[in-house]
Parts: sequence; C-alpha cells; structure tokens
Amino acid sequence: MARGFESKAVADQQEAREAATARPVRADVISPDQKRLQLARADVEQRLRTATSGPHREMLTRALKAIEEQSGKG
Repeated sequence: MARGFESKAVADQQEAREAATARPVRADVISPDQKRLQLARADVEQRLRTATSGPHREMLTRALKAIEEQSGKG
C-alpha cells in the first residue's frame, strides 16, 4: 500500500512542477477569429472612407455593422 501512495505523491509533484513552468494565459492575447474580425473591420472602414457611390457606402455600412455584431460590439 505504501508504494501506491508514494507513486501518487511523485505524480502530484510532477504535475505541480509542470503547472509551475507552464506559460500563463495572457488576457491581452486575442483569438485568431478576433484578429480576423479586427482586420476585416479595418479594411471595411478604410474602404468606407474612400467610397463615393451611395449604394457602395450603404453596402460597406451594412458590412461594418455585421462585423461589429460578430465581434460582440453591436
């Protein structure tokens, strides 16, 4: 029986050591989907600034709204 407890203690020590050396999750790191939405939004905003046609501006405005809804800001 003592041998089982000993191996359990060794396994617990190894887990604790691995947890201590693991990289912490940073709160400022964004997911690939969030990055994609940021890039899409920047692209649409840039095109909206230079758009001159009414229907084109309307389409870009709808696209921007959809991106904001997907990113949780709408």
